[in-house]
Amino acid sequence: MLTIEKLKDFGANVEEGVARCMGLNDFYLKLVNMAVPDEQLNALEAALAKKDLDAAFEVAHALKGMYGNISLTPIYKPLSEMTELLRSRTDTDYSALLEEAKKQKKKLEELAL
Repeated sequence: MLTIEKLKDFGANVEEGVARCMGLNDFYLKLVNMAVPDEQLNALEAALAKKDLDAAFEVAHALKGMYGNISLTPIYKPLSEMTELLRSRTDTDYSALLEEAKKQKKKLEELAL
């Protein structure tokens, strides 16, 4: 079960996230819980595997926005870096950034159990 303390320990900027939720801890936790089952990292991985940088950008940008809005910094950071590289359609190896995002997402999922 996610708690404010667990999210702080995870590295989320909880104060910022709660502020975006009008100071309502319960609302913030509800939004974070809604993000936990999201599977769009798989879509990002598939787009990158196909070298479809346009599709990868769209997915990465959406994920960056979602995780940024709820201040889940450990997942947001690699996605933010990836989004900026994809914005310029940089043909590079994105595997390290993708793996970091997936690793942090897995940690979040484990916290939610």
